[in-house]
Amino acid sequence: MSHHSLKLYDYHVWANQKIFDRLKELSEDIYEKEIQSVFSSISKVMAHIYVSDNIWLNCISGEKFDEASASANQLREQIETKRIEEVETMFFDLSDRYKAFLNRQEDIETAFVLETSFAGRLETRLSDVVQHVVNHGTYHRGNITAMLRQLGHPGVMTDYILYLYLYERDTKE
Repeated sequence: MSHHSLKLYDYHVWANQKIFDRLKELSEDIYEKEIQSVFSSISKVMAHIYVSDNIWLNCISGEKFDEASASANQLREQIETKRIEEVETMFFDLSDRYKAFLNRQEDIETAFVLETSFAGRLETRLSDVVQHVVNHGTYHRGNITAMLRQLGHPGVMTDYILYLYLYERDTKE
């Protein structure tokens, strides 16, 4: 299937890889260093992105949101104990599961109902959830860039337009 949402999801994976690449260039302690920020460490931000992405994949796969969220704390605790290379592997295993799921869909615009205890009932589309996952990841990658700068290190450019330039160049070669 060729759909803008799939391209957006590919951007999400690309941008996460850029973050991992930058973090692996720095000393290991930066990943888990406690700081005064939106999150107490970069590792906690990465855990949050991963857990949220996992919840949403479970939801679009048919699991109820509240059930998908129930295991989030355990998953968060599990990922927070892992080294950056292990977390990177977990992220890209999850992205493979996302891509496999999305590629099996006949129509990414088909409506479905999402119910949560905190927001009630929402009729939405799969493409809307993908947009949310990407937007959520973009927001928190911005947190990571700010945290890196606070720690005295340059951030990394993960802007969508940069991805488009690179995507267009790479797909034409």
